[in-house]
Amino acid sequence: MSESLILPVLPLDDAVVLPGMVVPLDLSDSEVRAAIDAAQASGLNKPQVLLVPRIDGRYGAVGVQAVVEQVGRLPGGEPAAVVRGVTRVRVGTGTTGPGAALWVEVSTVDVVAAGERAQELAKEYKALATTILQKRGAWQVVDQVNQIDDPSVLADSSGYTPWLTTAQKVELLEAADPADRLAKLIEWSREHLAELDVAETIRKDVQEGMDKQQREFLLRQQLAAVRKELKELNGDSAGTEEEDYRARVEAADLPGKVREAALKEVDKLERTSDQSPETGWIRTWLDTVLDIPWNERTEDTYDIAGAREVLDADHTGLSDVKDRIIEHLAVRKRRQDKGLGVVGGRRSGAVLALAGPPGVGKTSLGESVARSMGRKFVRVALGGVRDEAEIRGHRRTYVGALPGRIVRAIREAGSMNPVVLLDEVDKVGADYRGDPTAALLEVLDPAQNHTFRDHYLEVELDLSDVLFLATANVLEAIPGPLLDRMEIVTLDGYTEDEKVAIARDHLLPRQLDLAGLTAEEVTVKEDALRRLAAEYTREAGVRSLERSIARILRKVTAADDLPVTVGADELVGYLGRPRFVPESSLPEATQRTSVPGVATGLAVTGAGGDVLYVEASLADPETGETGLTLTGQLGEVMKESAKIAMSYLRSHGAELELPVTALKDRSVHVHFPAGAVPKDGPSAGVTLTTALASLLSGRLVRGDVAMTGEISLTGRVLPIGGVKQKLLAAHRAGITTVLIPARNEPDLDDVPQEVRDELTIHPVSDVREVLDIALAPAQVAAGVAA
Repeated sequence: MSESLILPVLPLDDAVVLPGMVVPLDLSDSEVRAAIDAAQASGLNKPQVLLVPRIDGRYGAVGVQAVVEQVGRLPGGEPAAVVRGVTRVRVGTGTTGPGAALWVEVSTVDVVAAGERAQELAKEYKALATTILQKRGAWQVVDQVNQIDDPSVLADSSGYTPWLTTAQKVELLEAADPADRLAKLIEWSREHLAELDVAETIRKDVQEGMDKQQREFLLRQQLAAVRKELKELNGDSAGTEEEDYRARVEAADLPGKVREAALKEVDKLERTSDQSPETGWIRTWLDTVLDIPWNERTEDTYDIAGAREVLDADHTGLSDVKDRIIEHLAVRKRRQDKGLGVVGGRRSGAVLALAGPPGVGKTSLGESVARSMGRKFVRVALGGVRDEAEIRGHRRTYVGALPGRIVRAIREAGSMNPVVLLDEVDKVGADYRGDPTAALLEVLDPAQNHTFRDHYLEVELDLSDVLFLATANVLEAIPGPLLDRMEIVTLDGYTEDEKVAIARDHLLPRQLDLAGLTAEEVTVKEDALRRLAAEYTREAGVRSLERSIARILRKVTAADDLPVTVGADELVGYLGRPRFVPESSLPEATQRTSVPGVATGLAVTGAGGDVLYVEASLADPETGETGLTLTGQLGEVMKESAKIAMSYLRSHGAELELPVTALKDRSVHVHFPAGAVPKDGPSAGVTLTTALASLLSGRLVRGDVAMTGEISLTGRVLPIGGVKQKLLAAHRAGITTVLIPARNEPDLDDVPQEVRDELTIHPVSDVREVLDIALAPAQVAAGVAA
C-alpha cells in the first residue's frame, strides 16, 4: 500500500530528475531556496523535497522524492544544494507547512518488479547505450552502465543522457513498469543511433573531400614545381604552355584590366577541382579571352589611288559608296601624317548603312572595302536574329554561354580593326528575349563603342577602330535611334548599260569558272547580255541576270558541243521567250493606257523602283450607285490620296472643262492592279487625279508618260522620295517622259546622266500642268461624257 508523505515542492523548469540521479541546485533561485529551507525546517535528519517537472508553467502529475545531501557553495562561490532522487511519488493536494514553500501530500508509486521481459530488454538497451556512448567517446561511462544489473535502475540512469528530450524524460518518470521504460528507451536509442550513423557518414564524406582537396592542392603544387624544374633544365616550355593558363596569360599581351581579370580566373581555376563543372566554364572563358586579338591591328593601306582602283575593279557604279570610303581613308591618312593620335580612347570609327533593293551588291561591297583598305573582313548575318544575347553575349551563369556575335567577329578576324559587315540589319526582330537592335546602339556609336562590354567577357572591348558596314533593303524597318548612328548611302539600282558592264566584267567570268568553262570555249556577245538585261531580267539588281547567265552555261555544258557563241537570237533556245515586251515594239504602258481612265505612276518597293498603274471606271447611271470604291489592297494614306483627288476634281471641274456631275450621280471605282501586293504612300496622288480626269474627259493618258507626286486639295504637287529609283524603273519600262514635283528637281543630280539623257523630265508644281502634259488631245469617246 502506498505510503503518504507531506513534502515541500521544488519545481524544475524544463528539467526532469529520475530516481537515483544526483543533481546540484542553484540556491540563488527563490523557489529553490524556499523549498530547501522548508525541508531543513522540518526537523528530519535528511531533509527531503519533492522534485516536480514544470513544463510550460504546468506541474507534472508524478515527481521524485529527493533527499538533500548537502548545502554549501560551488567552486565559483555560488550557493548551491545537492539532492538525490529516491523514489517516484504521485503529487496530491496541497497543505500547510513551515517556511514559504508550497507543501503537498504525496503517495509513493508502486514500482512493478522486473520480470524476464525486463531482463531481456535491459540487455538490449545496455548494448545500445554502450554503442552510443562509444560513438560519443564516453568510455568511462560505459563501464558504469555495464555494472548496473537492476533493470529499473538501468532505465532511470537514462535521465543523464543529453539526447533525450524533456517530454521523453517525463514519460520515463511517469512509467512505473521498468519494462515499459526500457521498451521506450530502446526505440529512442535506435532512432538516435541511426541519426549518429548518418551524421558520421556525412562527417566522413566531408573529411574525405577535404582531404582529397588538400592532397590535390599539394600534388598540383608539386607538379608545378616539377614543371618549373623541367623547363629550367630543358630551357623551354614546349608542351606545357597549353596546360598552364597562368603562363599563357602572363605571356599574352593583354590590356591591364583584362590581364587582371584573367589572372583572377586563373587563381580560381587552380583552387577548383577538376571534377567541378566550373572548371570547364573558366577554361572556356580564358580560351575566349586569350583568342581575342587585343593589341593586333592591321595597317591601313593609305594608297588612295590604289584603293579606288580596287573598288572600281570589283564593282561597277556605286560611286557614292566608293567616294565615302576614299574620304574615310583620306582623313585617316591626313591624321597619321600630322601625328594626331587617339583622344580619350575614341578613334574615327565609321558606320555606313548601304540601303537599296536586293542584288545591287551591298554585301559583296564589304569585301571590296576591306581589300581596298588592307583590312580583315568579317560578315555578321543578322537576318532573323531575335535574341539580344546574340549581340551582347550570354551571362556566364547560363549553361552553354557564349560571347556575342560582335566579339566572335573580332576573334574570327584576328585584328581589332576589321571591316565588319552587319548584313540585313533591317530584318532583326524583337520578342521576349529582348531587342537586338537596341543592343546595337552602343556597338554602332563611335562615341561609345570604345568601352563596349560584352555580357560574357565582362571586360571592356574597344570597337572604335572597327569599320562597320550595315546593309538593308528598307530603311523604314530600322528603328530611328539606330538609323541616327549610321551614315546612309543609297544604292538605287543599275542602268541597263551598267548591268551589261557588270555581266561582262564580273558575272560571266564567275559563272564560267563555276561551270568549269573558259572564255575560249563559250562566248556570250554583248547584244545577248543587253537583251538579257532588258527583256528577261527587268530588275534593280543583277541577281536574276546572273541566274540567267548560269542557266545558259549549264545548257551549254550539258550539250557538250564546244566552242559555242551565244548571241541575242540564240537566247530563245536557251531561256525561252522573253518575259517583258521589248521597248522597240510596244511598251507595256502604251498597252495599258489605250483606254481612258488608266494612268501610269511610279513607286518604290523593297526590291527597288517599279511602275504602278491606276485604273478608274464609272458605273452605269441606271444602277443608281454613287460614291467611291477603292480596290487593290491599299493603305490608309493611299485611300486618302484618292479622296483628295476626287475632292479636287469636284471643286475645279468647271475650269478644267470636266463633266464632274458624273461624279455626283455615278459610282467611281478606282483599282490598282497587282491586288495581292500591299500598297501605300502619298506619291500616287497625281496619278489618281490624272486617271480620273482621263475617265471624265474621255482623253487618253499618253502611253510614254509616267508620273509621281503628292497632291493637295488646292492642286499643288508636293515632293516625294525615291526619285532616282522611280526614274530608273521608268527607264527600264520604256517610258520616255516623266513628271516629277518641281521641289524634287535637286534630286535629279543623283540620277545617272545616261538615264537623264534618254528621259524627258518635266518638274511640275500644279495639277493643271500634269493634265496638260499627260492627257492626249481631245478625241471622241462615246458615252463617257454622256
